[in-house]
Amino acid sequence: MNQLGALWPVSNYTLGGGGIGQVWGSTDQAEAIATTRTAVDHGVTLLDLAPMYGRGEAERVVGAAFDGNLPDGIRVTSKCLLPTDTTKGIADRLEKSILRSLESLKADHIDLFFLHSQIILDDYQFPAPLNETQQQWSVTKRCFDEAVRPAFEALIKRGLIGAWGITGTGHPDAIEQILASDKPPQAVQLISNLLDSPGGIKRYPEAARPRDLMAQAAARGIGVMGIRAVQAGALCTEFDRPIAADHPEMLDYERAAPFRALCQTWAMDPAIVAHRYALAMQGVSTVVLGVKNRQELMACLDGGGPLSIEQIASIDALGLQIP
Repeated sequence: MNQLGALWPVSNYTLGGGGIGQVWGSTDQAEAIATTRTAVDHGVTLLDLAPMYGRGEAERVVGAAFDGNLPDGIRVTSKCLLPTDTTKGIADRLEKSILRSLESLKADHIDLFFLHSQIILDDYQFPAPLNETQQQWSVTKRCFDEAVRPAFEALIKRGLIGAWGITGTGHPDAIEQILASDKPPQAVQLISNLLDSPGGIKRYPEAARPRDLMAQAAARGIGVMGIRAVQAGALCTEFDRPIAADHPEMLDYERAAPFRALCQTWAMDPAIVAHRYALAMQGVSTVVLGVKNRQELMACLDGGGPLSIEQIASIDALGLQIP
């Protein structure tokens, strides 16, 4: 157990909604429900969910697994992607997203709610052709300050959410400013893998700087949830789904060949090593698992704690971190 910022203690691993929402490879609802129950039975205390994980499937799975009666000490997150750069309608969109999630979860509140949009500075333009659609998946900092944060605070007062955070995959300059603000989030989800790679979710040309953001969050007492520990499969032995040769995940997979070779000399599964590396990253309180079945779950839970200093040094010496 680790302290998640100023919130509460949380298990080393969090069960992510992507796998149980049937986003990461083939599974079914029965196995997803069994995986969720097994995670809780084996000490996982946080379930990281969102309506976009399988079009609500991940939240329906949790609702079915516990019938609205989460065991003591188990907490859930959810998220909302705001497709706008205007302050109009934000409070209504957030509330509607939360109410849909609560219905699926059979619950009356969400412990930790995240803005899942890519946050950018007010005048920032993504490179073409992404700049043509950026209003669909990004939020400007002005919009965040004037509408999103106040809406979160109002939702806390109403008891619909317990705390709020951001998914820190937007432009690092904007994320840095929000972390340093006088009203920072209580938690942030940050890229936490040995490549320092956001992979296909990175839409800006500048460096991602996840370790700098981790250090800043830790210094402010903001809880850090590590995401993409295996970089969407690029740090696994092989992909569990078709990937195009020029896809960012496949390029990262090829870049990580020396890492897989090192794991082979250790007689260790690269995916397990990647998760244990993420656990050891300074400032990370919990690492979100993208597992889709009980076998993958237990491999991670039984894989051990953070890597040793010597093991981390051996991996870092491979020079795989993206500058």
